[in-house]
Amino acid sequence: MNATDIIKKAGLKITPQRKIVYEAIAELKHAAIDTIIAKVQESNPDITISTIYRILDSFYKADILSQVNHPNDGKTYYDITPIPHHHIFEGQKIIDYSDPKLTELIRRYLKEGAFETENIDKIQVQIIINPIKSD
Repeated sequence: MNATDIIKKAGLKITPQRKIVYEAIAELKHAAIDTIIAKVQESNPDITISTIYRILDSFYKADILSQVNHPNDGKTYYDITPIPHHHIFEGQKIIDYSDPKLTELIRRYLKEGAFETENIDKIQVQIIINPIKSD
């Protein structure tokens, strides 16, 4: 599906600015706001920072994007993959990891512990790979 179809399917109005922002994040996959702003303004410097923030917020609320917090730098990264999935962090690199069996295992584990699993909005495992230290 292209940017126009995804934005339209989410119930948002199609604008050139929205298309440009979506295409930038689609190319970046995972990116902090400053990286997205730089990418968008590289191709179209007329799009203001506040417009980019508003567009990203509308995409997030429409479930076109998700967010992930990086454990190393504490920054929030926008993620082009809105469906439930996990992440592997290797330095600054963020890798999507989809494992429905793992998600279901965690859900069952929580349910057995008398935790109301119906109220769980999101299960996201973060796997952090530490760099190999050479001696």
